[in-house]
Amino acid sequence: MSLLVKQTQRELKTRIIDALGRAVANGELPAEPIPDFIIEKPSNSANGDFSANVAMASARAFKKAPRMIAESIVKNLDLSDTLFERAEIAGPGFLNFFLSQQYYTEILKDVAAKGDTYGRSDHGNGKKVIVEFVSANPTGPMHIGNARGGAIGDCLASVLDYAGYNVTREFYVNDAGNQIEKFATSLEVRYLQLYKDGIEMPEDAYHGVDIIEHAKNFAAEYGDKFVEADSAERRKALVDFALPKNIEGLERDLLQYRIKYDRWFRESALHNDGSVMGIIEKLKELGVTYEQDGALWFKASEFGNDKDIVLVRSNGLATYIVPDIAYHYNKLVTRGNDIAVNVLGADHHGYVPRMKAALTALGIDASRLDCVIMQMVNLVRDGETIKLSKRSGKAITLTTLLEEVPIDAARFFFNLREPDSHFDFDLDLAVRETSQNPVYYVQYAHARICSILKKAAGEGVTLRKATDEELNLLCEKEEKELISHLSLLTDEIITAAKEYNPAKITHYVIELAALFHKFYNAQRVMCDNESLMQARLNLCVAAKDTIKNVLTMLKINAPEAM
Repeated sequence: MSLLVKQTQRELKTRIIDALGRAVANGELPAEPIPDFIIEKPSNSANGDFSANVAMASARAFKKAPRMIAESIVKNLDLSDTLFERAEIAGPGFLNFFLSQQYYTEILKDVAAKGDTYGRSDHGNGKKVIVEFVSANPTGPMHIGNARGGAIGDCLASVLDYAGYNVTREFYVNDAGNQIEKFATSLEVRYLQLYKDGIEMPEDAYHGVDIIEHAKNFAAEYGDKFVEADSAERRKALVDFALPKNIEGLERDLLQYRIKYDRWFRESALHNDGSVMGIIEKLKELGVTYEQDGALWFKASEFGNDKDIVLVRSNGLATYIVPDIAYHYNKLVTRGNDIAVNVLGADHHGYVPRMKAALTALGIDASRLDCVIMQMVNLVRDGETIKLSKRSGKAITLTTLLEEVPIDAARFFFNLREPDSHFDFDLDLAVRETSQNPVYYVQYAHARICSILKKAAGEGVTLRKATDEELNLLCEKEEKELISHLSLLTDEIITAAKEYNPAKITHYVIELAALFHKFYNAQRVMCDNESLMQARLNLCVAAKDTIKNVLTMLKINAPEAM
């Protein structure tokens, strides 16, 4: 909710408490402590703009029927100099409060005054939050899960920024470890196959066409120079040739998807600067490790994990968890971020307690690490789940998806559901230009308002800032519903930030578009009453600007014509 809504709610609570105080002073109610009570917006607007359960909550303390308590409150209630018009008692003692028309006027003035900053707040108090997302394996192209993770992570970072946090977007490049060894093996075999017969590709290697292309391009540049070279030298040359190209490709594809990272952090840096071995030594010094069967183990079960974890295998090689611990230590301690948020795939449920256990053992508050576990995506065409591209016969990647689906639709659709819910991405719907397509529906609302304003200007109407008296004319149900929804944006963003759920924002703007269409279909904007026309044009501008603010936050276009 906007600051105005919060102030209004706080003011109402104060007036209710004052009324109870007068009732006690008059002898109508006993002098007892006032229990906590709730003020909320009723689901049915017929029950007022706010309701309070104070009479019900106070019944036991005052030893009176809620209805009698409610009557005493209303009798002693002073709503003068507030934005409330009246209070009513409903049922056994619920109190319903109705706002004056000036309240709605103040909301529109607030939206207009804040302009493109409307919706922003200082809720996060500038806390440093690092959001790590996608972090796709650099040994191959990005798949559909990465496409969803990219949209969720980037929009979540924007939501946190709008909620007042100091946000950093980061991609963690896994350029060391087992997957790079497998990458080297795959490249080496494909390269040698160009010159020798009878060399088989291991079953667990990477069999993609991208590996074949890298090998061919390497051969085009170096010929057979590395065919008879030492394997270690050959593998290093192949990885040094292919990996940078893959990483460049990831960055290029993500930029096309409108994702720009503040930093690409390489795992290899943690090995090169001694951080990986340093973490092992820290855990040893803290006495939370032990040796068994020639391996070094972390006592993770003492810190909330279901079992202990191997840190260093009997062959002397560190397991994948060690650089990950070093990386999170770097984020939260070395770089001093207050919170680290990871957007992870559905197969990472067990990863979270392991990492939190390690942080706790290192003396770091594990609550500073928050993980968003993202569920799987199904691509649907003609009502059926698909796994292959009909054109190429290959698995659909981020780039092939964006060849078929507009970027606006992809980013919006991937944020239509909570991250922890499974999602069916309807490819047919994503390209459809109808009201059934949610992103088209929202963009059409913005374009429709632009068209209204353009038409008004074409008819010689000069749009101006409406006066309070003019804005007070917006008293129809559809107008009030639309204005009320405008007032909720700031709170929706804060809630989305708290819950790490950008879907709340797409839901908000879809409802905003629906309420605008409802208003426009019920009320004539270009009416004969000049004052009412200016008020309604100002309402249109407020709706347009709010839609644009939300779409801008989601990095989605707000077209002026469609």
